[in-house]
Formats: sequence, C-alpha cells, structure tokens
Amino acid sequence: MTERVVLAYSGGLDTSVAIGWIAEETGAEVVAVAIDCGQGGEDLETIRQRAIDCGAVEAVVADAKDEFATDFCLPALRANALYMDRYPLVSALSRPLIVKHLANAAQYHNATMVAHGCTGKGNDQVRFEAGLAALAPGLRVLAPVRDSGMTRDKAIAFAAEKGLPIDVTKKSPYSIDQNLWGRAVETGFLEDIWNGPIEDVYSYTSDPAVPREADELVLTFEAGVPTAIDGKELTPLQIIEELNRRAGEQGVGRIDMVEDRLVGIKSREVYEAPGAIALIAAHQELENVTVERELARFKRTVDQRWGELVYDGLWFSPLKEALDGFIDQANRHVSGEVRLVLHGGRAVVTGRRSPSALYDYQLATYDTGDTYDQTLAKGFVDIWSMPAKIAAERDRRQG
Repeated sequence: MTERVVLAYSGGLDTSVAIGWIAEETGAEVVAVAIDCGQGGEDLETIRQRAIDCGAVEAVVADAKDEFATDFCLPALRANALYMDRYPLVSALSRPLIVKHLANAAQYHNATMVAHGCTGKGNDQVRFEAGLAALAPGLRVLAPVRDSGMTRDKAIAFAAEKGLPIDVTKKSPYSIDQNLWGRAVETGFLEDIWNGPIEDVYSYTSDPAVPREADELVLTFEAGVPTAIDGKELTPLQIIEELNRRAGEQGVGRIDMVEDRLVGIKSREVYEAPGAIALIAAHQELENVTVERELARFKRTVDQRWGELVYDGLWFSPLKEALDGFIDQANRHVSGEVRLVLHGGRAVVTGRRSPSALYDYQLATYDTGDTYDQTLAKGFVDIWSMPAKIAAERDRRQG
C-alpha cells in the first residue's frame, strides 16, 4: 500500500511545489490540508482545487474561524497573552489549531507522515513538530524547505517544469502571516532594524496620525469572555472581527519590535493586532476591578509564562494545560462592562463597572462618608516596616 503524507497547505508557491516534490522524493501520495483561521485572500474551494491540480490525491479544506476565535483567541485574551509584553501571539495561536487538524487528517487518511513548509530559522517548525509530537507521536515529519534544499528559485523552476498553476510573477517584498487575531510582517527592508516601517507595510490598520473622530464603545464580559459590544450580543468571532474593523480604523494595534525567537536569534517583526490589543486592554482593566490583589499579582506571572509556552510551541504541554485551569479560576469574577475610546492608535479605558467589583467607593473616597478607619494605619505601617527597620539597625551596628 502506498504511503500517504498529510501536508499543511497554504495555497502558495512553497507548499504547492511541495506536493510534487514530496511525491518525487518519497513516492508517497500527498493529502493537502488547508485551514482558514481568518487570513482572508482566496476562497477555500480555489485553494482546494489548486492542491488537486498540483498533484494531491485529496485536499481537505476547513473554515476554522469560529473554532480559532473560541478555542484559541479567547484563552489568549483571558491570559492577557503578550510575548515580551508586546506581541499578542498572532502566528503562535494558529499553529496548534492547524496541528490539531493535521493530526486528525493523518488518522482519517491513514497517513504515516506529516509535512510543513517551514524554514529552519523560524519558530513555526518547532510549533508544528512539538504539537505533532504531543498529538500524534507515531508520525514522521517532513520539512522540505528546511531539510531538502527546496529554495525559492528551485521551487519556481520546479513549478515551471511541471506546469503547476502557480503565479510567481508578483512577489511581495515582505513575508506576511495573518489571521483573525492579527497580522505579522517581516523581511525585506525591515531586516535593517534602523529602517522605520512605511504605510505600505500595514493592511489591518489605518494611519493613526490622520485626524479623525474618536470611536467610543462598551464591551461586556462574562467570566473573562467578551459577550457583547454596545449591548448587542455577539459571538467571539463577531466581536473580534468588529473590533478589528473599528480599532483598525483608528490605527490601534501597530507594533514594531525586535523579538527573541525560540531558535536563539533576534528578529525584527512588525505586527498589526487591532482587535487583540483593544480586547486585552479592556480585559486587563476589568481584572483590576474584580480580582483580589495577591491573586492578580500571581496571575501576572502565570500570564507571562502562559504566553511564553504558547510562543515556544508548547500549547499541548502539561504545564500549559495546568495553567489553563488556574486562568479559568482567576477569571471567575471578571464580569462587567468596560468603556473604551479608540483614537490616535490607542485603546483607552475610560469607564468600568461590575457586579463583582472589589472597588468600594465608601472605602476609597476622601470626602465625607469615608468608612475607612485611618487610625488603624499607624500600627499596620509599624509592623509592616519592622523587618527592614531591624535589618537597618543591624547594618549600622556593624558599620
């Protein structure tokens, strides 16, 4: 029986050429799997037909936008996931979803191998292979671009020789990956880290320097999950799409950073994540209102580690699963409303209210009606500062 390879298929040059390349190198049949995570572009049927035309014995396409929004973006939101305190895990979130579909397709089609089009320089090779090791450890992994010398010029020549239906005449100067949660841009002139990004780089966001009226909205959350905008109940997918549009029109979510890749090199990345940045800003502020101080302090540590695990390709790891349980518990009372103003590239919280608020006006006010007993503070301060006072006295005695 002929072996089968399941290929993570994007519809672009490299993965289209990889269909024939893998068949020639291994003698195996190729099943192409394309997953729509909200990246836009060509419709799934066009991509499916291209895979067949390039030699795939079967092509599986799936609209996974709702799944991506609910099962991947929302957990990242509840974890306030920002790698290096800035990057909202755009590409890192879509990879475990794709891996899940690859593993399912491999089982369904009795495949013995899975292939991806990643290079040896990036994080995605790790994300694909670590995910597959967790979900389908018996599968072999092929990486033609990384391991078989399938350079771009060789891929173009292969496509021409085989008459593959691939248009390679229009090449973007950038490497772009995008989905529902945001857009990542690298390479080209951006590799010189002194060069500033130009407007041509951006697609999800408008120039924040252009004068325009501010946009105000109210987000409703239940247990850390956004459920409505301006009182209108929406699905997670609809909320992210709406905020991508409205925050994007205000230039919210532009990020230009030098990032520490998992493989040990630094990389200059430009991101656009209008919906993600707006949602995280609102969620963090609602946590400030509803989460007790010590829990909030510890959660910030958990959030950082959660983001690092996902960035590093360990979505399916035991530690990440355990942290999910903590984050679920910490979000139990994160319910209420947050008012956001989107303007000039920023998402600014201007109001917050919650039935679970720990904010007590009568304790916080400095006006008449204050219920805080200030006479208790002196003893508290004395006891709180005692260890430092004792240590300082010792240091003085010892010179």
